[in-house]
Amino acid sequence: MLLSLSTTHQMVMPPELRKPACEFVRRGLAIAILLGLVLAPTAMPSAAQSNADRATDRGIDHKTDRYYEPLPQETGDAGLKLMLRRLQTTARLMQTVAHPDDEDGGMLTLEARGQGVSTLLMTLNRGEGGQNKLGSNLFDALGVLRTLELLASDRYYGVEQRFSRVADFGYSKTAEETFQKWQGHDIALADMVRVIRTFRPDVLVARFSGTDRDGHGHHQASAILTREAFRAAADPKRFPEQIAEGLRPWQPKKLYIGNVCGFGAMTCDAADYTLRLNTGTTDPVLGASYIQFAMQGLRHQLSQGSGSWTVDPGDRYTFYKLVDSAVESPKDKDGHENNFFDGIDTSLPGLVSRLGEQEKKAPWLRAELESIAAEVRQATNRSESESDSDSVADPLSKAVRSLDSVTARLSESGVAEGAKEDVLAILREKREEAQAAVNLALGVSLRASVASLADAGKTVPKFKDALTVVSPTQQFQVIARLHNGSRYWLIVSDARMDEPGDWVKQTDASEMTIGPGQTYYANFALQVPAGAPPTRPYWHRDNPETDALNAVDVEKYQTLPLPPPPLRVSLRYETVERNGGHSPVPDVLQRRGSGKAVPTGEISATVLVPFVDDEGKTDRTGLSVAPIFSVNLEPNEQVLPVGNEKEITVRVGVSSNLTGAPKGNLRLTLPDGWKSEPRELPVSLTKRGDEQDFQFRVFPASLQEGRTEVSAVLEADGKTYSDGYTLVTRDDLGAAYYYQPATQHVSVVDVKVPRDLRVGYVMGAGDEIPTVLRQIGVDVALIPAEKLGSDDLSRYPTIVLGIRAYDTQKDVIANNQRLLDFVRAGGRLVVQYNTLSAATGDFNAGKFTPYPATLGRARVSVEEAPVAILDPANPIFHSPNEITQKDFVGWVQERGLYFMSKWDPHFTPLLESHDPGEGAQEGGLLLAHYGKGTYIYTGYAFFRQLPAGVPGAVRLFVNLVGGRS
Repeated sequence: MLLSLSTTHQMVMPPELRKPACEFVRRGLAIAILLGLVLAPTAMPSAAQSNADRATDRGIDHKTDRYYEPLPQETGDAGLKLMLRRLQTTARLMQTVAHPDDEDGGMLTLEARGQGVSTLLMTLNRGEGGQNKLGSNLFDALGVLRTLELLASDRYYGVEQRFSRVADFGYSKTAEETFQKWQGHDIALADMVRVIRTFRPDVLVARFSGTDRDGHGHHQASAILTREAFRAAADPKRFPEQIAEGLRPWQPKKLYIGNVCGFGAMTCDAADYTLRLNTGTTDPVLGASYIQFAMQGLRHQLSQGSGSWTVDPGDRYTFYKLVDSAVESPKDKDGHENNFFDGIDTSLPGLVSRLGEQEKKAPWLRAELESIAAEVRQATNRSESESDSDSVADPLSKAVRSLDSVTARLSESGVAEGAKEDVLAILREKREEAQAAVNLALGVSLRASVASLADAGKTVPKFKDALTVVSPTQQFQVIARLHNGSRYWLIVSDARMDEPGDWVKQTDASEMTIGPGQTYYANFALQVPAGAPPTRPYWHRDNPETDALNAVDVEKYQTLPLPPPPLRVSLRYETVERNGGHSPVPDVLQRRGSGKAVPTGEISATVLVPFVDDEGKTDRTGLSVAPIFSVNLEPNEQVLPVGNEKEITVRVGVSSNLTGAPKGNLRLTLPDGWKSEPRELPVSLTKRGDEQDFQFRVFPASLQEGRTEVSAVLEADGKTYSDGYTLVTRDDLGAAYYYQPATQHVSVVDVKVPRDLRVGYVMGAGDEIPTVLRQIGVDVALIPAEKLGSDDLSRYPTIVLGIRAYDTQKDVIANNQRLLDFVRAGGRLVVQYNTLSAATGDFNAGKFTPYPATLGRARVSVEEAPVAILDPANPIFHSPNEITQKDFVGWVQERGLYFMSKWDPHFTPLLESHDPGEGAQEGGLLLAHYGKGTYIYTGYAFFRQLPAGVPGAVRLFVNLVGGRS
């Protein structure tokens, strides 16, 4: 059926997603995410609209930092000045780091924003192995979240972002261990070389030094790889498969390393650095210093605990050392440079030198580039001296036309392909920047928004009703709005949808003339093709708890942060030298007939989805494509005790993302010998937003300690659906969907659980330990931290404090004495690890333990590190489970972190473990008798081991909470 376009009069152009700061992942695709849609075919003409009718921005809260809105500094005169800085240089810089938040944001902002340098940040992994300061999501879901957080930071830095295939497998103390986990150097090195060969930087900058001074083994490895990549990228014999696919070798001119004077050092011996940059310098365009502006971006990395980080005004230095170079650069008597690009000609005419001997075949090129550079200087001078930004558009428009002419002429010249391609790539980039500057100078802006055919953008829906995610065969409308903020008349034409397939079914986008302050509308009716690929992360790990490398599923996206948005709208416009109230169309037609050149412009915009948030404010989010059904099997991990061969209940959540979705049948794939009742269930979710939980009674058979899987499969209309997708977002971030197989990993554990064991659990930052304890038969009651002062704690034989409870819960600190009184009266308190950089109070200063103890930073990062039982006779190792060396086999990611460094003799250390080459660490599990009860501190990473179903960790934790002591 051909879609029709619906009538519209006003459109509200929207933004992003609003949820509490602690909620990152929406489980399943519940009704809050899926939406119902009714099609209403009518006709809609393209239209011009005056200032009086500009409802489009009404309701948008411009004071809130909304990811899908440009920063204030990127709009108006400020945005124009920043773009002019980019036009004045061809400089290109690439920094390499290991994790999100490693980057030198002040330096990146100084170069990209202050100097106009085309800048790229390559972050080797996505931080998926780190701690989550705000919630319980770990591993790959955390990696998607941290990708979004870093992209939010990059908005401020002004940089492009790339990643490699290697994963954050947890803390590593040596580069050797890191490379062992990453299967050597070449996988990460190949990705780094690929990015160098595509981005082609003049300067390569490692954030770290590649020495023990960097601390984390990932940090060291990132700098070691950068040194190797500097020369490897220029060698066609290295990674020849990249050359075969069309990439060309590239030699960066200079290589710098960082962390040469200690991380964050403000002073440095003259011999230890080549370049000192002051990121504390205030930029009047940004309205802040470079480091302060960067810090506004870094604060979006909340899962790293960055929300309260600040930088005082004043000088702030960062130091780098030149360690390899393909050019000579001027230096002072101390061997210091003024900037990264000393010795490199980064002017537009300087591009000619890249042709080498081939310059003789284009003798005209230098003069043409000098002329374009002069136009850019004229525009820059006008932007500084004249209040009317329109006057800047004329020289910039000439620069655009000249860049088009030079690019075409050079393409057709006799210059060798290999020589001219680098120059052409930069000329095309400068042409895009010049056009963007023209649009800013004229105040021409474009927005493209999704609307249902039933409503056609007349109202902005709430999030649950917005078309944020569409599925194959879904019909909807896109409305593009170009606003003319200039003093000229514009002739708008050639409005088109840039999409990857046959999405557009009807277009209403006729050529039209609009006056100053008016708005042009173009309308597109679309239907998602049956084969449209989902907008999902292009990488995955089969076992996130153990795999240190990601598999790339879609090669064309490799190294990108996420797949690109599915839809963009582009159009062209002509400016007409005419003020006044009547249309200049007759003059234009006469001018066209005379053959006189007509100034033209181009502009494009990503298609976004408008919605109203919970506070009634208009926002926008990205459009995604997803399968018709989302199938989630919860929980993802199940721990079953040996001998418990009673039936268990398996719940499968199914959500529909399409009105008119086909009916289907849902079944389980079970281990041999297991049975389910029923064998399959009918699924009929015919409206978009419908969701239902289905229950199967599953009968395990022959349970023996080990791992197995239960999977869910939905079959409908000849297709199978076996993945669930969940929205990862936050109110200050973009949005992405995290996909998981509808699979439950079942760990069968030989564990004894005391009858009627009751445990009170106080959540800290969030973990899944209570879920596992319930699965093995423990009666767990969650105690809200704010109830610690009033609840009858004597109801619980044992109370457990979740990870970082003192860091994140002020009520735990306020009621610490009550917890100690609980122990004195005969209770057992198990305290899991905390950190030293608490937002609510320092653990050591708070003196929260019953006897003096000092929390340290010691950790054991090698999960296979030997563990010694220091007090074998202690009942903790015998009741109710016998603990032996086999119980420390199969742990994941790490042994533990934040061990105690000193303790009172009342404490008994129970275990010892340490990383290879280090001294003994006995502070990871301490027990003290206090009054009639028992106090236990543990830094061992049970929050990782129990959800992973590690048998020995499950047994030991049961002993800690329910055994004799």
